[in-house]
Amino acid sequence: MEEVRFCQRCGSSLRPQMREGRMRPVCGNCGAVVFFDPKVVAGVIIPIEGKIVMIRRSMEPGLGRWTFPAGFVDRGEAVEAAAVREAREETGLEVELTRLVGVYSRSGDVNILVVYEGRVVGGTLLAGDEAQEAGLFPLDGLPPLAFARDEGIIREWREHTT
Repeated sequence: MEEVRFCQRCGSSLRPQMREGRMRPVCGNCGAVVFFDPKVVAGVIIPIEGKIVMIRRSMEPGLGRWTFPAGFVDRGEAVEAAAVREAREETGLEVELTRLVGVYSRSGDVNILVVYEGRVVGGTLLAGDEAQEAGLFPLDGLPPLAFARDEGIIREWREHTT
């Protein structure tokens, strides 16, 4: 169970209790139950002339390794808007989403990854604040990837690309 010690509602101490079939932190004072919701991540595969745009991560996890542009969806933000924003922030490219590639989650993982394909409609390829570099890579010559899931996602995208 994640470390949460105090109730967000009243500030009293929490204690683990069985609720809805799982151990969850419950406030001993007001009875509020803490639910650990997943984080949604939006990503974009951006093809350009037979290559794809990748960024070299400047932070953990995956520091110094490569991935397609992706990042957390802000509360109240549409997933599609987050994907477009992340592409712009991490690569300098303005994209238009062309299709959903897939939704990816694993048991025990706190993130749900939603990946789109995007078409460049403006901007210049340039690494943003969260990237050491941005570059174009041929599908048969990808650099060391930041996340184990990336190779399978790129392969799935490629198999469904006309």
